[in-house]
Formats: sequence, C-alpha cells, structure tokens
Amino acid sequence: MASANANSMDGSEDVTVKLLNKRFEGLMAVRTKAIKGKGAWYWSHLEPILITNPETNLPKAVKLKCTLCDAAFSASNPSRTATEHFKRGTCPNFSPVLKPISQLPPLTSPSSQHNHRKRSSQSQQAAGASSSVYPVDMVDMSRFSNELSFSPTPIAQVPASNQQPLILSGGKEDLGALAQLEDSVKKLKSPKASPRHALNKDQVDSAFNFLADWFYESCGSVSFCSLEHPKFKAFLNQVGFPAVSRREFTSARLDSKFEAARMESETRIRDAVFFQVASDGWKGKSCIRGEEILVKFLVNLPNGTRVFQKAVYVDSGSVPSEYAEDVSWEIIRGICGNATQRCVGIVSDKYKAKALRNLEIQNHWMVNLSCQLQGFLSLIKDFCRELPLFRTVTDHCLKIAILYNSKSQIRNSFCKFRLQGVEFARFIRVPPPKCDMSKNIGPFVAMLEDILCNSRVLHLVVLDDLYKAVCLEDPTAREVFDMIQDVGFWTDLEAVLALVKLITQMAEDIEAERPLVGQCLPLWEELRAKVKDWCSKYNFAQEPVDKIVERRFKRNYHPAWSAAFILDPLYLVKDVSGKYLPPFKCLTHEQEKDVENLITRLVSREEAHNALMELMKWRSEGLDPLYAQAVQVKKRDPVTGKMKNANTQSSTVVWETCLKEFKSLGKVAVRLLFLHATSCGIKWNRSSVRWFCLQGHSRLGLERAQKLIFIAAHAKFERRDFSSEEEEDAELFGIMSGEDDMLNEVLADSSSMLDPFVEVSNPCVEEFEFCTVISYSAIIVERCFEQPASKGGCRVS
Repeated sequence: MASANANSMDGSEDVTVKLLNKRFEGLMAVRTKAIKGKGAWYWSHLEPILITNPETNLPKAVKLKCTLCDAAFSASNPSRTATEHFKRGTCPNFSPVLKPISQLPPLTSPSSQHNHRKRSSQSQQAAGASSSVYPVDMVDMSRFSNELSFSPTPIAQVPASNQQPLILSGGKEDLGALAQLEDSVKKLKSPKASPRHALNKDQVDSAFNFLADWFYESCGSVSFCSLEHPKFKAFLNQVGFPAVSRREFTSARLDSKFEAARMESETRIRDAVFFQVASDGWKGKSCIRGEEILVKFLVNLPNGTRVFQKAVYVDSGSVPSEYAEDVSWEIIRGICGNATQRCVGIVSDKYKAKALRNLEIQNHWMVNLSCQLQGFLSLIKDFCRELPLFRTVTDHCLKIAILYNSKSQIRNSFCKFRLQGVEFARFIRVPPPKCDMSKNIGPFVAMLEDILCNSRVLHLVVLDDLYKAVCLEDPTAREVFDMIQDVGFWTDLEAVLALVKLITQMAEDIEAERPLVGQCLPLWEELRAKVKDWCSKYNFAQEPVDKIVERRFKRNYHPAWSAAFILDPLYLVKDVSGKYLPPFKCLTHEQEKDVENLITRLVSREEAHNALMELMKWRSEGLDPLYAQAVQVKKRDPVTGKMKNANTQSSTVVWETCLKEFKSLGKVAVRLLFLHATSCGIKWNRSSVRWFCLQGHSRLGLERAQKLIFIAAHAKFERRDFSSEEEEDAELFGIMSGEDDMLNEVLADSSSMLDPFVEVSNPCVEEFEFCTVISYSAIIVERCFEQPASKGGCRVS
C-alpha cells in the first residue's frame, strides 16, 4: 500500500515538474516575442525564473524577477505585476523615459479619441496622473528667458519621482494646444522642411495609374468623395504626391481606362467565330416588391474565356418578359450588328418560357437555356410548396422558436443550463411575419438549424420545473413539450435539413464549376440518385419526391441537353466490340426525338437530311478509341480534390480535327458543346450594386457608372476573380478567428496550471495583454462547452 502511494506521489510530481517547465518555457517565449513590441517597457525588466527545491533540486514554482531590484513576483499575471511594480512607483530603481511634448504626435481628432477611450480608461486609472500628464520640465523654459524677469528654475534636475504634474486651466485637453504651440515654435526655429526624395514625373504617373486601377476596380465601394478626404490628401502629401482631383478621376482618366478595356474586349469577341450571351440578375436576390436590380450581360467565347458586355439598371423587382426580350436582342445587335447568327444563344436566370422561347422561334439558329443554378434552387422552393413534410416541420419549429423567444421564464431556464456548460443560441432566428417560405426559404432554414443545434438543451429545459410551471398556464407550452419529446419530430427535422443541404451543396458546386450544357443530364441523374438515397435513409416515400423532381426537371429541360450529351466525346461509352459509341441508351424515346429535331432546326433545310445521316453514322461508329480515351483523360483538381476533365476544350477540338467528315453534324456539335449551362458570373458587393442603381436616375451618372463597372468587370475577368470582397472579408475574419498563433499555443500549454478566470477578470490595457485575454477566453469556451457553436443558417433566395 505504501509502495502504491509512493508511486502515485512520484507520478504527480512528474506531472507538476512538466507543467512548471512548460509554464517557464511559455513565459520565455512570450517575453522573447513581446520584447519587440508594446510590452517591451516592462518585459525588458522582468525575467522568468524557475525556483527549485533545495532538497530534491526539482522545480517547485515559476516566478518573475525584477532585474532592477531583484524582487520576485507571481507569474500568474505579468502585466498586472508590471503595472503595480513599475507604474505605481514600487520599484525604487525604475525611472520611465518621458518624451517632451514637442516630440509627441499631436492629439487625434475627437472621433479617434472616442475610439480609444474604452481602451485607455483602465490604463489611466491604473497609472495615475503620471501616465497622462507631463512634468513642467518637459517645456523648454530657456526659450522664454529673454522675455522673463527671472531665470527658469532647473526643474530638470529634480528626480522624476518628485516632479509635480503640469496642471493647465483647461485640464488634459490643453495638452493638445500646448503641443501645437511647441510645434509652431519648432517650425519657426527651423523653417526648412526635412529633405524628401522627390519623385519624377514618370514615377508619379505610374503611381497614380495604379491608384486609379484600384479605385475603379473597387466599383463604387470607395466613394469619389474619398479622393478629397483630408486624411487621404495628407497621405498623398506625406509620400510626396501632388493633390488628386475628383474631376480628373471621373472624366479623362476614366474615359481612357474604359476605352482600353472596351477595345480589348471587342477584339476578343471579334476573333471568335461565334459566342453565347449570359444574362444574370433578372431574378433579383430577394422577393421585395419594387426592388432595384442590376442585370449583367456577359459573353461566353468558344475558347472558354468570358467577356463583360454591359450592366442594365432595372428599377423594379419584376419586369415584363417583353422588356427582357427587347433588351437581350438589343445586346446581341450591339455586339455583332447584323451578323446575328454569330450568337449561338442566351443563357439566363429567368424568362425561359416566354422571352427566351420567342427569340428561339424568331431565330432558328439560337439555343436559349435557363440557368441550372436557379433550377436547383427553385427545386428547394418546390419542396417547400408541395412536400407536406416541409410545412409540418416548419410549423412545429415556428411554435418552439416563438415560445422560446417570448417567454422569459423559459429563457431563464436556458440560462441555468448554460451555466452548467451547455452551449445554445441566445435567441432562435425567426422569419419575418410576412415572409413566404415558397419564395424565400433562407430565414426558415436558419430557424430549423437553430432548433436542431439547440436540441440538447431543449430536452433539458422541458424537464425543468420552470418549464412545468409555464405548461400549467400555456397550452402551447404543453404542445411544445410533446413535440420535443417526440423522436419522430427530430427525425423529420434532420431529414428536411439533410435534403436542403443536399441540393444546396450541388448548387454550390454548379456555381463554382460552371458546367456546360452537355453536363446537364448527368447532373440531374446524380440528383435523382442522391434523393433516392435520402428517401431510403429517412424511410420516406419516394414517389411524391420523384414527382417534384421530375416536374422541375421538365420545366428546366431543353433539347440541347440531350443533343450535347450525345455529341460530346466525353460521354462516349465503350461497347463489347471495343468501340466508343454515344450513350443513346441513356436517353428516353422523347429525348432521342429531341436530338433529331434540334439538329434539323440548327442547320439549313438543304443540310437537314445529311445531318440526320451523319447522326446515324455517329451512333453506329462513334469515335476512334485512342482519341476517345484522350478526351476522357481526367486529373484531380488541386482545390476541390475532385476528378475533372484534363482538357475542357478537347471535345470541340476533336470535332474540328478528327471528325471533319461529319460536315453538317460537326457544325452543330461545335456550336453546342461550348454552351454554358449557368448564367452566374461576377459577384458584386451590395454597396457596388446600390451605388450603380443610384446612378440610374441620371443620364450622365448612369453613363459614368457603366464605364466604371465595365472597367471593374474586365479587371476581374483578367484576374479570374469572380468572388466579392464581402465574401473574402468574411473568409478572412473567419480564418483569423480560428487561427492559433504562437502566443495562443504557449498559453494553451500552460493554462492547466493557471486559473483562467483571473486573466479574464483582470484585462490589461496593453495590446499584448489584450491578445492574452482573448486567447484565454478561447480556452475557457473550448473547455466549458462540449457542443460547437451553432453556425449561420444557409441562405437560399
């Protein structure tokens, strides 16, 4: 027994020694890093030491030693120790280096003082008057000795600890006036400015050119008035630039940039034999009546590149299909004039049934498609309208959310469990009263996610005495009690969210990969397979779900899907004889007819018969196996990890080189295979869209906005950057909040020895200690709560 006790004691001693060593190493690492920053004023005088037991020679404590007076302190809170020991005069050998007021920067504007007021309030209380008021000897009195009848007292020789603070009639605010006075005196004494490297004209022009590029590419996010902001002018003056004129940026320079971008775009379009127009924005981002929207027109070229064409301002959330038809045709005529056959077709996020269909009838060579991304998102809305499961789950969750948000007794019960370490949202997000789930499902999905994330605490709350007391008075509370205790409710809730996530994930992939028209049928087949697995997993009847999917498929379907799928060598199938043949077996009888009808429509009447004969030959002979395998070579995408086609243009190249004998069918193939199935292009900031729409009420303003957005879009296509700055900022802050730097790692290793609440309850003013507090807060949250925090709801508009 004694031996066991001895072993346990030895084990505990080993753990203690390891923790002490970690704490010591951590403090040394912190000191090494902080001594180069704002904490250098005290870390240069504080040194971590390891106190050992004289009998065992093992570490028994970690202390902080003052190198000025050899005093030792606890290492639990170095910043507080420094404040008490150095700033409050405890250390007899510490003398802070005080700068004369003339060497200090002038006080900032009241707005900036207000921003720092919270941070500086604690330091002013801790450091006393000496940290904010400067002694008399900071003013050079010898400069005024000629005017005064007495000589100045040599106060500078008085020790710093005995100096009296300078008290002015206006209090601390007069220090700014005093600093300005000394600054003026200094300028009078030495009027010549410090020598500055002068920039030549070429350097200035180059710098302004880069500045203009950045300004135009921000596309309204940065106001033109910012060019005349005093701080911006001061910056330009500081780096040696001349003043910037707002008029210059809105006239000559803007015109020259626009002309350069326009000529480059027109050259690319002119070099292409044909093209496709993509229009995005007709649908808008919300269902607000009277919403101002921005419709973007892009040009898709056969070589895979895209060119921005125009942005159209629409001051209403819903416009007649005739207007969309007229605008689309005007865009086409503006691109190619009378040679409208160069336009193979249009892909748009709206108006497939009327505007796009009418343009196809009037121009037999056109193939007008609806955006696949909008088709998948519309499928979610179809489920909300037609699948009873969605309505039932939503109604139940709405009752839970309203009861939770409106009853203070229930929230008090939640808070009690929060203190016990159960994580939950402070409020459950509830959709607005007039929000229609069939049109804007985003708020409803957010509510369902909040309910599911809080499932654990909801089970605990309904069993609490406070909730039972509410049930005696409120029948809705009793109904909610039964729902939460019902396993079927949670299964249905999980099923709804799983189906929404399934479709939104595919929609996100479509938006990122921008599939071509030949990929539409495989995409919908993949969706059917995933929906079938969903029905099997949650024991849900497949028939009603399949009906909804098929109805949406038919609304989005275009015969070009089947034709491109058959003509694309990427989807050729190897048969038993070794031939690579088109997958006609994957088509229905109606889809086979669609292929024939589309091909005959896209060629002239004289070529129609030859085209059908070539189609039969293509069906029976296919493509040479070697070329078919070369087209179907895949490689792994380094970003997503998915296997993708190694050469996206190989299908068109094969038809133009290896399959020249198919003259009529080849013309159809090369015009079909490059067509995009999505209309989504560049993402704009909400501020940019709002700024553009505001310019729409003025002819000159709209013309200037058109040029600006053209320059910005052209630059984005050059960089292949199709994201918005808002998304990048959100991603940046998300990464920053999730990263652990060296300081956090050190504190995490040593936190097991410390009481973390001491650090949080005594936040320090210095920036270095502020980071320490944040790090400890992260440790506390991680240790106290088992469940992760609820994420933001999926937004599907």
